[in-house]
Amino acid sequence: MEQDSHCTAERELLEAVSRITTSSTTSPSDEEENEPKAEISCQVRKENPEKDETQDSSVTLSPNSSMTTKELQEYWRNEKRQCKQIKLLFEIPSTRIVEHHLSKYVMYKIIILQTGSFDSNKSVIERRYSDFEKLHRNLLEEFSEELEDVTFPKKTLTGNFTEEIINERKLAFKDYLRLLYSMKYIRRSKKFIDFLTRPELQEAYGCLRGGQYTKALEILLEVIGLQERLTRGNPFAIVPTLCAIVVCHKDLENPASAFEYGEKALSRLCVHTSHRYYMPLLETMITLAYELGKDFLSLQEKLEEWKTKKDPIRVFTLKELAVREYIR
Repeated sequence: MEQDSHCTAERELLEAVSRITTSSTTSPSDEEENEPKAEISCQVRKENPEKDETQDSSVTLSPNSSMTTKELQEYWRNEKRQCKQIKLLFEIPSTRIVEHHLSKYVMYKIIILQTGSFDSNKSVIERRYSDFEKLHRNLLEEFSEELEDVTFPKKTLTGNFTEEIINERKLAFKDYLRLLYSMKYIRRSKKFIDFLTRPELQEAYGCLRGGQYTKALEILLEVIGLQERLTRGNPFAIVPTLCAIVVCHKDLENPASAFEYGEKALSRLCVHTSHRYYMPLLETMITLAYELGKDFLSLQEKLEEWKTKKDPIRVFTLKELAVREYIR
């Protein structure tokens, strides 16, 4: 009896071990498979996505099998850059009084540079009191709760041009910009970015429409660095500016520079081929590549592939698209 009992115990032990081994090698249970997986994203998860106007909600960035090795490398470089938080510093070192016909106002010189390292590409812009006032009014429409404790410098009936008042406002506007930039939703908002870039872009595109390509290019090259830093989470935001630079270089007969900026724009569109600039940019790049003796066949293949997937519609040229930007 003792021997039978001992044999039975051994069998039960072997069966238990067998069950454990089998369960460890089989696929996860349905419950485990249905369990949500944790996702890691370079972009900060937003609590309220409606407040981020610079994000393209219809686009999900992901590498795909049709991308070349170079495009994949550029894609992951862009993704890595987006993971890094860019901190900007705002300074207002000086002002100037402008008298134009019957109006008189103060222009505040704003210097914007990146903290943490030597920034040789600092951006310099000028804004007047009414520009700040308009920004604050626009932001209150959307971010009233965030700005409820923010004090905006009020206008005075007299003394607006005294040195004391101007110096007070210099400090107040510097602190105001720093405070706005410290708020995630505000610094990503279109209204804040437009305040810092739109006047210069409007001037540049006005020059482009008037055939003043040298002046347009000068302004675009100054503003694109700031625009890129402000829209780091949205790689498509600077595509129109890059393409405008391509148009300027091309019309100034600088094909190598045009091709260089065209590649930058194309690398941002490799996962968004439905973008309105994609096909016109491809056509321009094919022309430039042929002129420079570069590989244009791969670009031609992409264009033909795009055409087979899309219905034949009338598409603007790159220049036609560019001159339509920032029309008041």
